[in-house]
Amino acid sequence: MLVPRGTSDPPGPDRVIPSWADPVVAQASEAVGGPWGRHAVTGRARFWTPLRVCLLFATVVLAVAWAKQAPCSAGDWSGSRQYTHFCYSDAVPLFGGYGLGDGALPYLDTRVEYPVLTGAVMALAAAGARLYASAAEAVGLLPDVPLVQGFTALTALLLSVCALVTVRGVLGLAGRRPWDAAMVGLSPVLLVHAFTNWDLLAVAFATLGMLAWARNRPVLAGVLLGIGIAAKFYPLLLLGVLFVLCLRAGRLATWATTTAAAGVAWAAVNLPVAAAAPDEWAWFFVFSRERQANPESIWNMALHATDSRILDGPLAAGQPPSVLNAVVTGCLLALAAGVAWLALAAPVRPRVAQLAFLLVAGFLLLNKVWSPQFSLWLLPLAVLARPRWRSLLLWQVTEVLVWGVTMLHYLGTDNRGIEVQWFFFGVLLRDVAVVVLMALVVRDVLRPDGDVVRAGWPGVDDPAGGPLDHARDRLTLRRRATISSPDRGASSLGADRGGGRREVREDGR
Repeated sequence: MLVPRGTSDPPGPDRVIPSWADPVVAQASEAVGGPWGRHAVTGRARFWTPLRVCLLFATVVLAVAWAKQAPCSAGDWSGSRQYTHFCYSDAVPLFGGYGLGDGALPYLDTRVEYPVLTGAVMALAAAGARLYASAAEAVGLLPDVPLVQGFTALTALLLSVCALVTVRGVLGLAGRRPWDAAMVGLSPVLLVHAFTNWDLLAVAFATLGMLAWARNRPVLAGVLLGIGIAAKFYPLLLLGVLFVLCLRAGRLATWATTTAAAGVAWAAVNLPVAAAAPDEWAWFFVFSRERQANPESIWNMALHATDSRILDGPLAAGQPPSVLNAVVTGCLLALAAGVAWLALAAPVRPRVAQLAFLLVAGFLLLNKVWSPQFSLWLLPLAVLARPRWRSLLLWQVTEVLVWGVTMLHYLGTDNRGIEVQWFFFGVLLRDVAVVVLMALVVRDVLRPDGDVVRAGWPGVDDPAGGPLDHARDRLTLRRRATISSPDRGASSLGADRGGGRREVREDGR
């Protein structure tokens, strides 16, 4: 860009430059000429905007993810192909198990252990696959593919849209850090688990709900979160995060509006199915209660280490793990109390994404079920909570490792798989990585000037905060101390909603 006559420098950047702020990006940029120049101008690209580039990144990763799934998509799993090729997907066995190829409707004709919206997406993809098969037979010009392959392809297409929506949502939530969305688009977790199950559906709605909240649209935020809860229950945790943050800021009326809208949206999706098939609709809750600890959970490792001498001990078929359920419930309540204490006792109100990541990550660690694809729940929250490439990549490497050892463990030692000890070792590494990431986020909460989001741009409080952004405290559990920054002097993290700045003082004023 030409600099106007009489000026020495172009205007400064209007956003955080990744190659200036992150050492991993700075080092990677050497392959294309080095970090962004000090005199370069940002925001002038007409086509290759951060959004389009991040969406392109995600599209490439999703294409590779589909290529990874291709050996399994036709349903030929002979020779344990789903494990040897690391291409397992729940869509293939459930297509036949639920009778979707024969036109069975989830809940109405078959029992499904998923929330209603997930079942609806299954039915939609199955209907599309049957429609394509009929058209191919009638026209004779279209390629003839097995029904299950058409189902998996349409499912992957729908989930790809959800992934792109998630990238768009994260970019909108990142504020002055739009390139943070590339951490989602280029994610190893997205590459491995995009099509393992239908989790991206809930992730997309949860991210859009957070974006609506960030844009001060509490009713829309509630509707989107309610729809997300109808796909997977984890977005319900986000309402808990908003509650405790609104409690600190004195914005409970706004939270109540969002929660009421979420309840109405969830009921609108669920009540018709519950009325038409109450027993089948309730099966998700019954299945969740009766389900035992899954292989990747800490509880399964504890049971294996003690030869099932703890908790419920050996269970008969269909017997619910009552003791395990009680212990897990107690642990989750303690987790919620700890996160609430942190939210109210931190020197500066934590950002929404920080608290959401801590609660969801703790939930996964302590819950009796942590299916590998559940880690997609953490992806946008981790990126928004602590947008640092090194720590996020190290964590995601362990997630890829868990998927690899899971497939090799299920393959069985007779088929050149691995022993259970190596499987547990991989899971334990992942758990440690998540705990370390949680500890880093807690440190940022307790020392806000080390938070790269707040410290990376003057005057930034919480880009995802919406009604909470720059809101004054109304309820805290301790006095707030002055927070200083070597670059900004007294912190502006406590600036009021009117745009004025105020120092964070000992008396909290």
